[in-house]
Amino acid sequence: MALIETIGFEQATGELRQIYDSVIRSRGKLAAVHKIQSLNPRSILSHMDLYLTLMFGSSPLKRYQREMIAVVVSEVNRCEYCKIHHGEALQHYWKDEQRVARLAEDYTSVGLSEQDEAMCAFAREMTEHPKEAENGERIAALRAVGLDDRMILDLTLIASYFNFVNRLVINLGVGLERNPGGYKY
Repeated sequence: MALIETIGFEQATGELRQIYDSVIRSRGKLAAVHKIQSLNPRSILSHMDLYLTLMFGSSPLKRYQREMIAVVVSEVNRCEYCKIHHGEALQHYWKDEQRVARLAEDYTSVGLSEQDEAMCAFAREMTEHPKEAENGERIAALRAVGLDDRMILDLTLIASYFNFVNRLVINLGVGLERNPGGYKY
């Protein structure tokens, strides 16, 4: 249950209702993470724009890699809401529920490619120890497995985004919907 007031779809009017309708058209349904921002409707627009750019926009990272990063960061932050939502999205690509579950527990145990494992390691380290990145060793490790600067940028943006969203969800008490699935991938 949310720890602040939220405005549900049925109660939404004006700009908020238009935003909710737009989210439903683009994503298939409205999520609790959208409703938690209902007191500041413009934040939903900015949030969705960033989300769609990072997760669905043009990138050298594959869609499954973006979802994989989301799951790893969300596990580190113990954000069940995002881990479940993005685990489901990853399942859409991997089609292996047990592999997705193991990814959250230990990404080194699921048979990832060298690049994918390096991305997960980076996302985990960036989340757990952000200050320790100053010497550039993490970036060098990514380059050593073939990631170029655009890939490194997108990886960093996605991991950063999920650190932001995890904190939003956890700190404002965003609860998992009864049926968390059914989004457009």
